[in-house]
Amino acid sequence: MALNNLRVLELAGLAPGPFTGLLLADYGASVLRIDKHQDTSTPSPDVLIRNKSSISVNLKSHKGKDFFLSLIPTADILIDPFRPGVLEKLGLSPSVLCRLNPRLIVARLTGFRRDGKYASMAGHDLNYLAVSGILSMLGPSDAVAPFNRPLPPSPPGNILGDFAGGGLTCFAGILIALVSRAQTGKGQIVEANMVDGVSYLGTAPRLSTKIPGQWDRARGENLTDGGCPYYAVYECKDDGKYMAVAALEDRFFAALAKGLDVGEENWGGKRDDRACWPALKRVLQEKFRSMTRAEWEGVFDGTDACCTPVLTHAEMEASGYEQRAAVMLTETPSLPVEDGWTVKTLQPGYGGEKVLQEWLGWRKERDYIQEGWGLVKKESAKL
Repeated sequence: MALNNLRVLELAGLAPGPFTGLLLADYGASVLRIDKHQDTSTPSPDVLIRNKSSISVNLKSHKGKDFFLSLIPTADILIDPFRPGVLEKLGLSPSVLCRLNPRLIVARLTGFRRDGKYASMAGHDLNYLAVSGILSMLGPSDAVAPFNRPLPPSPPGNILGDFAGGGLTCFAGILIALVSRAQTGKGQIVEANMVDGVSYLGTAPRLSTKIPGQWDRARGENLTDGGCPYYAVYECKDDGKYMAVAALEDRFFAALAKGLDVGEENWGGKRDDRACWPALKRVLQEKFRSMTRAEWEGVFDGTDACCTPVLTHAEMEASGYEQRAAVMLTETPSLPVEDGWTVKTLQPGYGGEKVLQEWLGWRKERDYIQEGWGLVKKESAKL
């Protein structure tokens, strides 16, 4: 595996930080989560735990801090999911850590930028999307009752900020730092934040707002944001079942029209004439409502109409769909994703003793003990 022999300390957090650790673990890194408590009776809310281990350390105590610092010289990567200033208040700033291990890569992941008006504020995925400019581009523009105005921008779940702009972007930063370390022998600090990560993902749409005909209209009125009738989602005869249409190119639209048995005479003009879009949308709505989703799958499966069913996770699981790692590598494959549909959590302390032995040769009671709920180094006998 590509990341074999890399040792990762993941300070326990939720969503983006654990996702970064998951990506590293899936490709062979040894990831040790540093938990804040050892209450094994309460399941952790973190489900991104595949191929990870755990120990509990009280970073607010002197002994716990010393124990943590003793791990730093043997680590390659530290994932810091905290708000700005938290590690510094604990006396664990990157400058302290990197003096102990100049090869260490400290990956710091925040929501807002570390500078600017939002730096010290709390936030969640939706807030980061909001100030990145991306949220303003999401959602329909159709006027609705009672005020005859469009609905507000639509929250797209926490996929774009937490996982794409956050965890995945931080993972990319770590890989870049590893390439640099291979050349220089030195680690560095990777500062990722979800605002910049999401904004970077939106580079093409942002620039397209300045190009006529691409994304220069209000949200919900452009080519790929729901405004175009042949890049949209349509309900089928069976309520709550949908087909997704993305027939942008002429030849793909021709295949769509053939499958639907419609033509220009049905909407009164060329498909790329915006004046015809309302009529074209009505035609497609009526057509898709005339048959069930399964029947439309029978029409379009195997064609180049760019028309596919909108599947739910429950349907995919029932069909035996196999969840896989993010990318497939022929020479250094990832660890297998075993049963990607089952919720699993990582109990504090699970597997940690084995990792400490593998990394440092340490054994419990000989080199370290549990004091309260956290691990501390065992004091040597004084003569």
